[in-house]
Amino acid sequence: MSDFEHSSAEKEARRTMPDRPWTPLKEPRQDALRRYLGVIAGAASARNAEESERPRGGEDSEPPVTAAPGATARGPDVLRVRDVMWVPAASVPDDMPFLDVAHTLAREQVSAVPVVDSDDQVIGVVSESDLLAKAAVMAEPRRHGPVGRLWQHRLYDKSHGDTAATLMTFPPVTVHPEQRVSDAAWTAAHARLKRLPVTDHHGRLVGAVSRHDLLRALIRDDAEILAEVESLVGRHLLGPRTLEVTVENGVVTMAGKVDEALVSELLASVRDIDDVVSVVDDTDAV
Repeated sequence: MSDFEHSSAEKEARRTMPDRPWTPLKEPRQDALRRYLGVIAGAASARNAEESERPRGGEDSEPPVTAAPGATARGPDVLRVRDVMWVPAASVPDDMPFLDVAHTLAREQVSAVPVVDSDDQVIGVVSESDLLAKAAVMAEPRRHGPVGRLWQHRLYDKSHGDTAATLMTFPPVTVHPEQRVSDAAWTAAHARLKRLPVTDHHGRLVGAVSRHDLLRALIRDDAEILAEVESLVGRHLLGPRTLEVTVENGVVTMAGKVDEALVSELLASVRDIDDVVSVVDDTDAV
């Protein structure tokens, strides 16, 4: 088969490849992802704004901050990594054999674990992809021409390792317990990591935080939003039971009879609630 025929066949295979079937959870997940990315974008924007406003040089300039400003502050309480991290965190010693590392990943049901030295300092991270690289080369020890040698160069480097320290990826990407959740989310998104080790100022492992933990912290679920909306409605209306409120994927729907003089103010207040995507007004003014 010529290169042209091979390319045509590949394009045809991609065109006819069936898409994943739709599931009831697909749209909520996509909506949650959009909201999550919105928070990350807000954190990045706030970071850039503060960095541009910070004085540069001179004795009177402020010392640099260790964590960039986030976008999840709600009043005086700002969510920190310590509020959402898992303790204790699974880890493996640097001298742990290859098979034991694989067993640890399976037992802990995680895709990666930090590698620690004798002082419990995180020196790297070993992941399923690191182990698969070694397994692939063990299963296929033969190189396939110059292109194959170039493509498999990293795999062959991994194949020489037998312990966590020789298989791991380093330097590790870590976060600190005092960092804002929005900063940790930015770090995870920028590094494309599903799980981050949490270390103290000395680099010692104190916990772990996953992308799922960060998502749940940054985006409240519908039940929490509903509770806040109902509390707000109760403060605005003398008879809050005349108004029905539902929340689905951050979209608040309000139905019922409301005093015409209060409708605009009430809807504006609901829109200002954190994590409310939009408000559907099905009310009847009286």
